[in-house]
Amino acid sequence: MSLEENLTRVQARHEELAALMSSGDATAEDFTRMSKEYAELTPVVAAIGEWKQALQERDELKPLLDDDDTDQEMRDLMADEIKQLEARLPELERRVQVLLLPKDEADHKNALLEVRAGTGGDEAALFAADLFRMYQRFADLRGWKFEILETSGTGIGGFKEAIASISGSDVFARLKFESGVHRVQRVPATESGGRIHTSAATVAVMPEAEDVDVKIEDKDLRIDVFRASGPGGQSVNTTDSAVRITHLPTGIVVSQQDEKSQHKNKAKAMRVLRARLYEAERQALADARAADRKSQVGSGDRSERIRTYNFPERRVTDHRINLTLHQLDKVLEGDLNELIDALIAEDQAQKLAQLS
Repeated sequence: MSLEENLTRVQARHEELAALMSSGDATAEDFTRMSKEYAELTPVVAAIGEWKQALQERDELKPLLDDDDTDQEMRDLMADEIKQLEARLPELERRVQVLLLPKDEADHKNALLEVRAGTGGDEAALFAADLFRMYQRFADLRGWKFEILETSGTGIGGFKEAIASISGSDVFARLKFESGVHRVQRVPATESGGRIHTSAATVAVMPEAEDVDVKIEDKDLRIDVFRASGPGGQSVNTTDSAVRITHLPTGIVVSQQDEKSQHKNKAKAMRVLRARLYEAERQALADARAADRKSQVGSGDRSERIRTYNFPERRVTDHRINLTLHQLDKVLEGDLNELIDALIAEDQAQKLAQLS
């Protein structure tokens, strides 16, 4: 479908939805669905209108500029206006094309964040804790809710694993490119010789699934309960409140023990399990659509090294887009927007290139 055909289709659908909603014939469920679609198309239609208006103004001015009856002063004004319009048109066209790109259905969803220590022992666990706090601060800056679901500490301030639910506006859309291996280069506090060590932590960001997204059969679950324990194995409480859920068809195992209530731990574990199953389905679909997903910004491959945090040089480098920022402190304090905006822009550019 050509760009012009696509524009016509979108504008026609927008008008059709407006007519259907104003007719009074739609059921409450249909009206809600149509309202959502109408709201999503409205900014697209507005961008199309702005681009077409600029094209029309330019095309109307050109014949007048070439008209012998037009005086020189008016010609100069028209030439300047045409120049301004033609300077705006490429950006207006690109904005329309970006808005017309196929949407990721999960972009509007909340997300589950999982951070795990990788290679590097205690230093990796400390870095995992730094990353977890970085995302917590980022969520705070954006006004999102950050709910810690599970942490497995090391006793010295590090995390072997930490899981959180993040809810708010466009959470997954902003965080989905964070999945992968994050590497740190710094001198550990325990290093007397001042040598720089390299450690790593793995980040996974998954859209939080709703009941309608993933159907889980009771017969596919094995649920075990056990006594929760803290760092070093000491008992946290005296009841079997911790829960381990195994999804038998996939072998995915989720454990929760942060709550004193077995019921609450089970509910949290089911949220994590649902998200992991939903993400597995999304990854399978993405693999089917694109064999070489690693060439894409948003591959989500957890084994891929995506970013390095170098403390001696105070820099952060994202290896997927070759972007280096010498503002490590700001990034670790949650100022991730420059990195994330660049990743989103690169992803859009790749998708636009695939369409051309």
